[in-house]
Formats: sequence, C-alpha cells, structure tokens
Amino acid sequence: MKVINLLFTTVLFASCVTTRSGYVATTGGGRIYYEERGKGEPLLLLHGHSLDRRMWNQQWKPLSRQYRTIRLDFRGYGRSSEQREDLQMTHADDVLTLMDSLRLTKAHVVGLSMGAFVAGDLLAMHPERLLSCTMASGGIRNSRGPSEPMDSAESARRDKEIEALKEKGIDKMKEEWINTLMASGGSQRERMRQPLTQMIADWTAWQPLHKEVRLFYGREAWQQLTSQENTTPTLLLRGANDVKDKNSKPRELQYLKKGRYVVIPDCGHMLNMERPDDFNRILLDFLTDTAEPRY
Repeated sequence: MKVINLLFTTVLFASCVTTRSGYVATTGGGRIYYEERGKGEPLLLLHGHSLDRRMWNQQWKPLSRQYRTIRLDFRGYGRSSEQREDLQMTHADDVLTLMDSLRLTKAHVVGLSMGAFVAGDLLAMHPERLLSCTMASGGIRNSRGPSEPMDSAESARRDKEIEALKEKGIDKMKEEWINTLMASGGSQRERMRQPLTQMIADWTAWQPLHKEVRLFYGREAWQQLTSQENTTPTLLLRGANDVKDKNSKPRELQYLKKGRYVVIPDCGHMLNMERPDDFNRILLDFLTDTAEPRY
C-alpha cells in the first residue's frame, strides 16, 4: 500500500509541475491567459475563432515531449480578457507581448484558421521572431489592416448585422456555426463534435455582437511579405475537403523560399481535431526538418 501511495503521490506531483499557467498583461489593461508544458525550443499554438486553447488538446502532450509548448487564449476568448471597441490592438501584437514576457527571442508558431491569420501576420511583419511558421486552414488574411480603421458606412453595416443577430439569437447562431465546422469533415468528423460544442458553448460571442477593431494586419502583412525575401521555414496545411480548387496552391508559397504545402485527405477545416495523428506526424516531421544541424 505504501508503494502504491508513493507512486500515486509521485505521479500527482509530476502532473502538477508539468503544466504551468499564468496571465500576461497587455495593452489597454488586457490580460492574456497561457499554459506551457515541456522543455526545448518554444512552440506557440494559436487557436481558431469561437474556440480557445483546448482545441489543441490532441497536440498538447505529443508536442511537449520535444518542445516547450505554449498555448494561449486570444483576447476575447477563453480565460483571457475581452476585446474593446475603443482600443486598437492586434492578436499578433498580443502574441509578441506574450513572447517578450516569457523572454522568448524566437519561437515556432502553429496556427489554425484565425490562428493561421495571426501566424501569417507574424510571418510577414516579424519574421525575425519565428523559428518556423505553420498555417493550417488559413493564411495571411485579405482584409483591411489597422491603418484603415472602420468608416461610417462600415459602422452602419455592422449595426444592422448585430441587430439581425440579436433577433436570430446567439444560441441559434452557435448551432449553425457548429454545423458549418462539422460539415466539411470527413469520415472521422464525429470525434470533434463534443469538444467543438463545448468550446463554442463556453464562448461569450463578444465578437459577432460588437464592432471589432482591425485585429489582423491582413493586406498590410501581404504587402510586407511580397516586398521582401522571406526565408522562414513555413508549412501550409489544408484538409482535402476544405480545398475548393484542388489544383491551386496557397498564394503565400510563391513568396516563401522555404515553403511546404501538404493536404491531409478525408478531413476538413478543423484538421488537427479531426485527424490528430496525421496532423501531429506531419507537423513533427516538418519541425524536425527545420532544426539547425548540431555538431
């Protein structure tokens, strides 16, 4: 019995010290929640819209066996503070604030969907901070950046959209959104229904109910990427069911000296949740290939 109790205590202690968490202060009195696990080169996981850090549960332990793996909740999601209509900020700048607070000069960055928009901003605007960049189900966003704030016409359109959403109801909107994410999935899509439903149920839905500032550098980032040589090792990942034009490749590839494009069969937009084994294998192979030779 003493041996069993000792073993249990050891395992419990190990589990307590393995995952570390905290908050980092950012602009406008905001706070970013993060968790980290493992040792080695730092690797940041950036989640998608309406979700939070938990979408990376299937990657959390496998990646942390080789990397100092850090996942965060963007401002407006999960345990981080809400966004504000009166404060210009970008998610990419919040990620840099987190990196600076954790004293990370460089890191591998992995983002999916909205997280890929942020990863793309970092790739273009701050390539010197990246060891590598992985953009899954997304890339640099084709949208106005912070230098083009919302004008009166766009503000009026948003007023109408918000009013229409309130009439529909948030619960109905969330139900439709879950169905949209599930629809592109392949034969393994049901494995992600429960975690998606839980995260979206927990989501406050602040974003569709408010006038967001320019959260992504978007076209400003694209201009940066296309005007200079970028040598950051970059992986672009897509689910086969999410690729509309089977013969085309992501536009970012033509401006990346070390770009790689992989399509995972029989899955859709949320490929890391739907096909975690394939996602993890492809990602780890890519990260291994980017490692600097050691003599």
